[in-house]
Amino acid sequence: MTKSTAGPLRTDICVIGAGAAGLSVAAGCVQLGARTVLIERGAMGGDCLNTGCVPSKAMLAAGHAAETMRTAGRYGIAGTAPVIDFAAVHRHVHGAIAAIAPMDSVERFEMLGVTVIRGAARFIAPDALDVDGRRITARRFVIATGSKAVAPPVSGLAEAPYLTNETIFNLTECPQHLLIMGGGPIGCEMAQAHRRLGARVTLVERMRLLGRDDEEAADVVRQQLLGEKIEILEGAKVERVNVRNGAIALTVNRNDAKMVLTGSHLLVAAGRAPVIDGLDLEKAGVAVGQAGIEVDAGLRTSNRRIFVAGDVAGGPQFTHVAGYHAGVLVRRLLFRMAWAKTDYRALPWVTYTEPELAQVGLTEAMAAERYRSLSILRWDFTENDRAQAERRTEGHMKVIATPRGRILGATIVGAHAGELIHPWVLAIQNGLSLAKMSSYIAPYPTFGEIGKRAASSYYTPKLFSARTRRIIRLLRYLP
Repeated sequence: MTKSTAGPLRTDICVIGAGAAGLSVAAGCVQLGARTVLIERGAMGGDCLNTGCVPSKAMLAAGHAAETMRTAGRYGIAGTAPVIDFAAVHRHVHGAIAAIAPMDSVERFEMLGVTVIRGAARFIAPDALDVDGRRITARRFVIATGSKAVAPPVSGLAEAPYLTNETIFNLTECPQHLLIMGGGPIGCEMAQAHRRLGARVTLVERMRLLGRDDEEAADVVRQQLLGEKIEILEGAKVERVNVRNGAIALTVNRNDAKMVLTGSHLLVAAGRAPVIDGLDLEKAGVAVGQAGIEVDAGLRTSNRRIFVAGDVAGGPQFTHVAGYHAGVLVRRLLFRMAWAKTDYRALPWVTYTEPELAQVGLTEAMAAERYRSLSILRWDFTENDRAQAERRTEGHMKVIATPRGRILGATIVGAHAGELIHPWVLAIQNGLSLAKMSSYIAPYPTFGEIGKRAASSYYTPKLFSARTRRIIRLLRYLP
């Protein structure tokens, strides 16, 4: 239903927010027989569909197509400079959104049996909220309002016409010179996509590029971006933003030396904050911390009726985490599995640059802080036949394990890293050994052999040791 001033409504589950987390909770609950209300004040599908995952990957695909044309010479095919129609790229990006939107639409969820209410929700009591004058009470509430881009406290930034992930995909003309504040996944992905589509790009990062990821793997991405003539300033702090004759000027301090960077557009990709404005959480007795709404491992807030899912929980901010949260909550809310709790030991994440960078579990640096000794296993893409055949040999895989072979983490940087990480997520989540990861039959030639080869390398020193050779010599005498 649309906005309504109908009478009070009583339901089993009330979900606030129709992004990835809220939609998954609502769909799961209603299909299991619970009366479910879903409230959304903005666009159905939330950030992921409209301003995040979907449009960014569509734009990256366009950039990849352009780069393939430029670099076709390595396959014996004449490379050519692509003719880029940025307005058509814009249509492609929004066409991808439109193709997926029906799955997240009001109509689909109403067909499932969800009562969809468009409007802004605010709590008026620990067990009730108001939506445009309509009182809604529920046995349980789920807050899934997501997160939004935030601007760092830089002088002059608030007065500048800067872009975020919420607005950059509305551009129909390619920026002449795109300045990017923030060298995390969003900053790196947008830097490469826009560079490949014709923009000059300068990326400014206060710390190091992809600082959350394995430093060696991040350097592979760094070298690729530099090779594509993207200007990267690391260890650089933006101190001021000015608008001069229609251009954006950043005053940057790097190693105590100041410089001014001038560009046509500015993208701010330097942090996100939970969306809790207008919810009146204090009236519901819900505690809020710096990172987001405070929750326990079971995603319950300080109000036992109210749970949280997705970015607003203040933890890892990924769409797949939102879906994971939904699964935990369906078990807790409907099946009363109080022991269902979040566990991020096998949490994967991917940066979708080319090459991709994927991680699950502990990085080498994280593991070194927790364990006295480690076994670091490695396999380079140069040693993979499929990678050689496709001339996509940049990168490597790294497996972090204990000396006894327990898998602690895996890092992959290279072609299809986001796909290649899947079995390692399964391995860590289910406690599979390196023996299991090295003994299956891998189809040849595939990029996936990299994982099997890395796992098998754990046994190489033992297999070809002097002790093994002595055993083989003795076995020759057996009939």
